[in-house]
Amino acid sequence: MSVRAGIIGTGFMARVHAQAIASGGHHLVGVAGSSRERAEAFAATRPATVPSASIEELIGLRPDIVHVTTPNALHREQAEAMIDARIGVIVEKPLATSVEDAEALARRQADVPVAAVPFIYRYYGLVREIRERILRTPENRLWMLHGSYLQDWLAGVDQTNWRVDPTAGGASRAFGDIGVHWCDLMEFVTGHRITTVTATVGNAFEREGGPAQNLTEDGAVLTFTTDHGAIGSLVVSQASAGRDNRLYFSFDGPEESYEFDQQLPERAWIGRRDESRLITRNPAKALASPVGLEPVPAGHPQGYQQCFNDFVADAYVALAGTPSGTLPTFADGLRAAHVTSAVLESARTGARVAVPEPTATWVPEPAVAGSRA
Repeated sequence: MSVRAGIIGTGFMARVHAQAIASGGHHLVGVAGSSRERAEAFAATRPATVPSASIEELIGLRPDIVHVTTPNALHREQAEAMIDARIGVIVEKPLATSVEDAEALARRQADVPVAAVPFIYRYYGLVREIRERILRTPENRLWMLHGSYLQDWLAGVDQTNWRVDPTAGGASRAFGDIGVHWCDLMEFVTGHRITTVTATVGNAFEREGGPAQNLTEDGAVLTFTTDHGAIGSLVVSQASAGRDNRLYFSFDGPEESYEFDQQLPERAWIGRRDESRLITRNPAKALASPVGLEPVPAGHPQGYQQCFNDFVADAYVALAGTPSGTLPTFADGLRAAHVTSAVLESARTGARVAVPEPTATWVPEPAVAGSRA
């Protein structure tokens, strides 16, 4: 089935989404930008894509699904416009800039066939493999969950972006932008849920442009506990020189531990008391079933764009009525909003803060994982 897709936004993430749409053989029917000129420039190299000056014009093209890739503060309004039109929607993370807005969207996710958030690190083959191995070894109680997500794209005093401005990006930048990726991945892989956080946030320097340029954090350090008695830690930074995009985790148990670095996505480390070994991605020998497009063969490195392609393919299969069960949805976006809110409150007060679990029936129950002993 060829899906008719639309995109709101014309920046970097819009290009990533457009590539994923094309990779699946689908049709990008239209794009809406902050101006018609920007939409025209974006559409110029994409055959049969109609530039739109407004969301209403884009809706008029009757796409099956629309990808929202605009600044975070616009997400709720634009996603609700798609839901009102009964058009499936993918919203870049964070889903919204407040728990209230994320909750409002999550309450409506059942009103459209697909309401997804691209937590795309779930789609690395070795991430799936580690998840499957954890599911199959419930006796190995994971008790220490730790890692980091480090970038350097805002490491210069003269480097800025709309995400730095809380009116556009929200009250949290580094954690809200990339820390939520790590937390979603940890919960997806292990089956644990974060219950409390203790956090500190900071900035690398006084960014040029005055105090308004330093209202959101360059980095965060937090410790947490989970619903299965594990302890954990996470370091997040967008101003660590030389760290292009390093998401790393180690999930440790007394029998086996698991390590993954997304900048080296073709191998993972499994540690045991009697031996430690590297495993390589090989769909032909994997325990985990692939999700998305045809899996990249062993020896042909899988990268970020492929994971994004697989996420979009998964969402489009759900659009046809057969969801995979592991597609990240608005409920996962709401979960990220709750964790972000707890991190900011802890950083403000210096206290340990509980992360609430949504109790309403419209929020799906977490998948049961083997580490939940």
